[in-house]
Amino acid sequence: MATSYLESIRKQFLYYKTLGEKTFVQLEDDKLFWRYNEDSNSVATIVKHIWGNMLSRWTDFLTTDGEKKSRNREAEFENDIKSRSELIEKWEEGWSCLFDTINKLTTDDLEKNIYIRNQGHTVTEAINRQLGHYSYHVGQIVFLGKMLRDNKWTSLSIPRGDSKRYNEEKFAQSKQRKHFTDEILDHKKSDEY
Repeated sequence: MATSYLESIRKQFLYYKTLGEKTFVQLEDDKLFWRYNEDSNSVATIVKHIWGNMLSRWTDFLTTDGEKKSRNREAEFENDIKSRSELIEKWEEGWSCLFDTINKLTTDDLEKNIYIRNQGHTVTEAINRQLGHYSYHVGQIVFLGKMLRDNKWTSLSIPRGDSKRYNEEKFAQSKQRKHFTDEILDHKKSDEY
């Protein structure tokens, strides 16, 4: 069970990383920095926040508090990323930190206690906490992308009006054990973002 949990969590994190990247590919450079108003975040700002959170949470994951003293959370919400390449650099650095840590975890680590702002979590609870946090923000990125692309948006899920055909295709196949992320990850495009 614990081994399958670690494999599942890797796939789920990769799934959300992929959804973000499939959104970046669809957006023109200037759209990455668009904000609805002064109190809202651009795609770039959300990426910067995810990056800061990932470096804080996943660096020395088992041995230090997840809220590092060096982290400047408030600065993560300054809309100061200047280019797509800078955005992608931060995105990749954050995810690399996460996957480097996840890939080193063993089943024996899952019940260990770690802390985030002095609040104790088992490793499993901390991983689940971060999965929820990142999926929340990737959902914001996708929503912004969909709004900004308007009728040019390419769906990252089952397109509206296509549910019946999609279900018929799935139910025409034999039952099989498969992770829910496999389909999107198997079809991950090698597009540059």
